[in-house]
Amino acid sequence: MSDDPVPDCKECRSAPPVWMRVSACFALVVGAALRLCFYRWFPQIQGDAEVYGDLAKNLVLHGQLALSDPSGQIHASLIRLPGYPLFMALCFRLFGMENYWAVVAMQTALDAFACLLMADTARRIAQAITQRRTGRMEACWGAAILTLWLAELCPFTAIYVSAPLTEGPTLFCIALAMWSALRFQDSPRDASGWRYALLFTFAVAWAALLRPDGALFAIAFAPALLTNRTRQALGAARLARMGAVCALLALAPFALWTGRNARVFHVFEPLAPRYASDPGDSSDLGFEHWAATWTLDFVNTVEVYWPVPGASVEIRFVPQRAWSNPHDDDRLRQILLAYNEGGYQTTDSMNHALDTIAARNLAAHPWRCRLAIPLGRVADMWLRPRVENLPIDLDWWVYAHHHYETIFSWSYAALNLIFLGVGFAGWALKPRLWLAMALYILLRSLLLATVEGPEARYTIEFFPMLIVCGGVWLGLHLPRAKQTRNQR
Repeated sequence: MSDDPVPDCKECRSAPPVWMRVSACFALVVGAALRLCFYRWFPQIQGDAEVYGDLAKNLVLHGQLALSDPSGQIHASLIRLPGYPLFMALCFRLFGMENYWAVVAMQTALDAFACLLMADTARRIAQAITQRRTGRMEACWGAAILTLWLAELCPFTAIYVSAPLTEGPTLFCIALAMWSALRFQDSPRDASGWRYALLFTFAVAWAALLRPDGALFAIAFAPALLTNRTRQALGAARLARMGAVCALLALAPFALWTGRNARVFHVFEPLAPRYASDPGDSSDLGFEHWAATWTLDFVNTVEVYWPVPGASVEIRFVPQRAWSNPHDDDRLRQILLAYNEGGYQTTDSMNHALDTIAARNLAAHPWRCRLAIPLGRVADMWLRPRVENLPIDLDWWVYAHHHYETIFSWSYAALNLIFLGVGFAGWALKPRLWLAMALYILLRSLLLATVEGPEARYTIEFFPMLIVCGGVWLGLHLPRAKQTRNQR
């Protein structure tokens, strides 16, 4: 089986060549500089970052996970899980209140460690593939150093590491979980098996405490720890004990969080609300149901989905697929006009009317609303040029309006395709953990199909796996290509 462990070869147990160590150090420096430059040139201290910052500030000052209203009063909240606010609160406590630079610096350090973990993961995966193909062990430091450079130079992950958002620590958690899963597979007979099982537990638990969808990683990767060798080496009783301890440790923080929500809000909420609203707040379900029937790309998210409530919406930004008949077209214009004139606030009558339009859209175009549009949203999140955090016009493809932005965006789209291409080429080799990777990508993509406001950042969590697989593929094929050229 591809997930069966293999022992280290003599070359892989020894230190890498000096030039590789120098290259690795240089990669770490370049990667840190890239992330800090992103923070300097394209700071992202708004939106979600401000929400997390407010939660962290109130944790430090008042010991409560709470949000501040315009009058300065604080109100307990459950719209965000506590994992990232606690991380930010620690940074604020150590380095000063609202010191976002310290948060980014800490994330940059975590990401450097994550890149090293991905490099070692790629080395172990490449080692197993070479043994499976040739029957002998080979040094695989080439795959490791290529993976390290891919991870450090990937601008799509780097720009989120440079933002005070959950993506940075989540990338670290995914890298740590993959690495510890492989290490657990390789050493179940000795005491280190417990160490790697606990590291895996910490990684998946923190990932789930950062974002609700982080729990999918545990669902996909936990079975990968149960290889034939681990079952035979540990035995059923010991394996059950380890599983019970790790499960209890992983669930303990969620039990505390659920208890807090029950005590403060009198609701059962083990994660975070689907529409990020506190109990008693309006969740605008009618608007959400209507948006789900037509939003297709990030432009719809920025121009229509994000502004409601609190900002104006222009009817010209709403595409024709948002209604199914002329009557609904007229009704929609009236709804948005009343919304804009009413101070950009939603009402129960507005949500009811939009719910009715959504139902008619579903009845008129069931396949489009239930299949084509959700799949289109997923494709947009996978393939769109990842320039949402850069000063690039939403209509980046209009070359006549902005030559350089269009060229840059197409180049970014091509770079994204290259990362996806080499990543899936490496996955096609069926490396260790390939089934877990496939399951995670499938589960998360299905979840993303239900998101009303698509954003490319929701697929950033795939990149640690794509980078590892891509580094393995390059590490195995570049030397072969070089050898072929030399023979010619």
